[in-house]
Amino acid sequence: MFQSKIAGMGYYVPKNVYTNNDLTRFMDTSDEWIQERTGIKERRYADRLEETTTTMAVEAAKIAIERAKTTAQEIDFIIFATLSPDYYFPGCGVLLQREMGMKEIGALDIRNQCSGFVYALSIADQFIKTGMYKNILVVGSEKQSFAMDYSTRGRSVSVIFGDGAGAVVVQPTTEEGKGILSTHLHADGADAEKLALYYPGASAGKWLENKPNWPDKELGDIFMTPEMLEDGSVTAHMDGQAVFKKAVVKFPEVIAEALQKNNLQTGDIDMLIPHQANLRISQYVQKTLGLSDDQVFNNIQKYGNTTAASVPIALCEAWEQGKIKDGDLVCLAAFGAGFTWGSALIRW
Repeated sequence: MFQSKIAGMGYYVPKNVYTNNDLTRFMDTSDEWIQERTGIKERRYADRLEETTTTMAVEAAKIAIERAKTTAQEIDFIIFATLSPDYYFPGCGVLLQREMGMKEIGALDIRNQCSGFVYALSIADQFIKTGMYKNILVVGSEKQSFAMDYSTRGRSVSVIFGDGAGAVVVQPTTEEGKGILSTHLHADGADAEKLALYYPGASAGKWLENKPNWPDKELGDIFMTPEMLEDGSVTAHMDGQAVFKKAVVKFPEVIAEALQKNNLQTGDIDMLIPHQANLRISQYVQKTLGLSDDQVFNNIQKYGNTTAASVPIALCEAWEQGKIKDGDLVCLAAFGAGFTWGSALIRW
């Protein structure tokens, strides 16, 4: 059985920078309010007409493929993670394949939201280990800005998210003890509605049962209406406290699971790349694990939460800044909607 490694990385973020102060034009908020709750100072927004989830992914993929010393024609499988696809269907995987002129290879779309990249990397790891594929392109890309509620009502969600893309090429390696050591995936759907976008969805009627003031309609006669726009039903819902409480428990657990699997200790971690959900969550996890500032990489301050793209963007940026070196032990960890969470331990 082969071992897999990350052979090349790349990321792309739009040029449009929106600071916290910029958002005060649309909602009742402030730089202090946002930083205190999230640690975010600014985020990037894609051009509404010229950039899509797929086009940003292409830019990140080009860099990753070049750094992996391969070509788009040699990629033999695509795994694309996003919660903001260009179309409801088909998925972005085939659109990326088309845009990059790739062969008729398989394209798999992953819908695990903030945990999407870790899930996708785990799948790639299995395909490489079994020898099924040799050059897998794993992408996390998000264009979330177009779907946010920028009124005061939606500020608790909209101030958090940003746009961007990250990509890696996963290849086999024969180096002993190098590459992806293990991956660990979990889910618990008990509180799925704590972080969700209900529309469009086939279970809309069930959700409306709990809306006593909704216009008198028969269940099943559910269409996009002005009432839905006014009510905020077509935008993301998040119970921030519930997410925080679960995340600060599951993050350390899944990191400890990866370390235990490989007979390692927390102090062995050279670099932890957490999903950039909230700087307060990352800081809490860092304190719980007893890690120093040099052992944890955060960039949410300037990009916001780019969901499935956040881990590959942070991983690539940390590597470009020389914070990840040959032989380092790197841990990736993510927690998000579902709830889903996971980790990957890598010997660089």
